[in-house]
Parts: sequence; C-alpha cells; structure tokens
Amino acid sequence: MTIRFAITGSGFMGRTHAEAIRRHPTASLVALAGGTRGEALAADYGAELAPSTEALLRRDDIDAVVLTTPHHLHADEAILALNQGKHVLVEKPMATSVADCDRMIEAAERAGRALRIGYHQRFRINNATAQQLVRSGGIGEVHAALISMPTYASTVKDGGFGGNWAWWNDPASIGHVLNSAPHAIDMMRWLTGAEVRTVSAMCRTYLPATPVEDTTMALIEFTNGAICSFFSSRALPAPSFPGEDFRIRIMGGLGLLDLDPYKELRISDAQGWHTASAQPEVGHEGAQTAFGDVRMQAYTSQIGSFMDAIAGKPATVGTAPDGRAAIAAIAAMLTSSRTRAWVTV
Repeated sequence: MTIRFAITGSGFMGRTHAEAIRRHPTASLVALAGGTRGEALAADYGAELAPSTEALLRRDDIDAVVLTTPHHLHADEAILALNQGKHVLVEKPMATSVADCDRMIEAAERAGRALRIGYHQRFRINNATAQQLVRSGGIGEVHAALISMPTYASTVKDGGFGGNWAWWNDPASIGHVLNSAPHAIDMMRWLTGAEVRTVSAMCRTYLPATPVEDTTMALIEFTNGAICSFFSSRALPAPSFPGEDFRIRIMGGLGLLDLDPYKELRISDAQGWHTASAQPEVGHEGAQTAFGDVRMQAYTSQIGSFMDAIAGKPATVGTAPDGRAAIAAIAAMLTSSRTRAWVTV
C-alpha cells in the first residue's frame, strides 16, 4: 500500500525528505508548502505546491506529513496535521519546549495517529552496529562517554545549498544546541537504554551580533550511572578538527568504543583496536553529493521505518517520547548555564 506524503518546508531538509520519499517504492510525495524554494522543489519532484501550510495539512489526499520547517513551527504544524488525521514525522528537534512536546503527544493520542521524530542517525551503518554491540554487552557496562559536535558553519553555507540561514540566529529557535544536541542525546539513550538524570552546562555566544547560544559544554549523568561530556559549537573560525564533526567515544567495563558515524566504528578490547564497521563517505557538505545514494540511505530507511510505525509494525524510527527526552535535556542545559547549578531532568 502506498503512503501519500506531504512536506512542510522547502529548504535543505525539505529536499532531503522529498528525495527519501522518491526513493521509497511505496511512498509518494503529493504536495508541499512553505519556503521561498517551494515552487522549485515541487516542480523537481512532481508535487503540487499548496498555497499555505494550513491548506496543505487540511487536504484529504494526504496520509502523512514530514515537518522540515524552523523549530518553533513544529508544534503547531504537528498538532494541526494530527487533528486532520495525518501521521507526522517531525525533523528534529521535536519542538522548542517540553510543554510543546506534551501538547503534540496529547494530540497524537487523541487522533490515534503516529507521531515520530527524525533521528536519521539511527540508520547509519556504524551507529546501528554500535547499538547492537553496546546493548549485547560487547564493551560491558557503560561508564563514561565523550561526544564532540563542532560545526564549521561556512562549510554548510558554501556547499551550494542556497537559502536563507537567518533561522540559525532567530531567538524563536532557541540556539544552536537545539539543532545539534538532539542527535547526541538520542544516540546515548538509544545506545545504552538509559535516560538523562542530571545536567550541568555552560552555554555561550561567541559569534559577533548573534543573539542566541552558539557553543555549549555540558556534563550529563544517565540513570545507569554513566557520565558524559558534550561539546557543541558553530562558532568555529576555521574548518573543524579532523574526524570530529560528530564523534562519540565510550568507555565500558570490558572495552572502548570509538564511533565516527561518517567513517569507522572501532573497538578496543583484550585483542587491541579493531574496526567493527565502516560507513562509506556520506558527502553531506556539498550539493552534488548530499542527495546521492550514501547520504540518502539513512533517510530512505527512516521513511520506511516511519511507514512501518504507521502500519503498527516494529519500527526503529524515533518515538515522540524520544523527541521529548532530548528537549528536556537541552532545556536543562540552558537552565543550568543560566542558574549556574546542576539541573535534574
């Protein structure tokens, strides 16, 4: 059975999800709305361009909607779509507040529709292998982790994607940490099965004339006793440290795990270091490669998993509670920095 999709937003992630839908054999993109690039995106993918988001979400020829608009629009768009009987996949972050996440969850429960979150990192080769290793006890009990997420913003802006990047500085979208940390929080929860318990953080703004956070250092305690350091920044003055765009290093009781989602997953145990899996080069930094087979594999698999969730089948795609957990942890980071205190989630 073909699932008929709509998309809100026409930027880089709107095009990403349009391509993922095109690649899936039982998914069809019917219409989209929003953004200055909407007309071109609709033409490229043979979809209709709706006159407004409200008109799009009220159409009766759509089964599911993917939300790729700025963060602060997610809650209202999701609730409208759910109230119209649509299933919803929200590109991370789920929303900008825990209260909005709760409103979305309540709307999904009332409507009896699937509400899922776009944590595409779950579908990368190395990440899935790491999850199997950790959950099976391959490195023993997880004790500590280090997560690195430095972003050289000019690489993205110069990648040929075009568009308006003003949303990065919009206070309505909270700050860079709300864009980066959801993947970090979700990966740790997904890898270990543990929840965030306590957070301490320092959030700063280093870029000139920027009204929002652009750099965060945090310490996170999980319910299994594991402790984690988290570094995120888009204030880099030059290209990032090699191999550090997104890196997770974990110390377990029986071994070490060095997870690079874009290169190799390496394990250190009694036999020394060895490679557990390798990810072909994703090429997400350029318009000519970003929509190629390697990068699109994760998003296409995610669309398939979302469709499984719609059908009531087991699915890896992020759940609404997964989305809420990340927002709660990030809110705790910002509160901790503001109050200079530990915050219990």
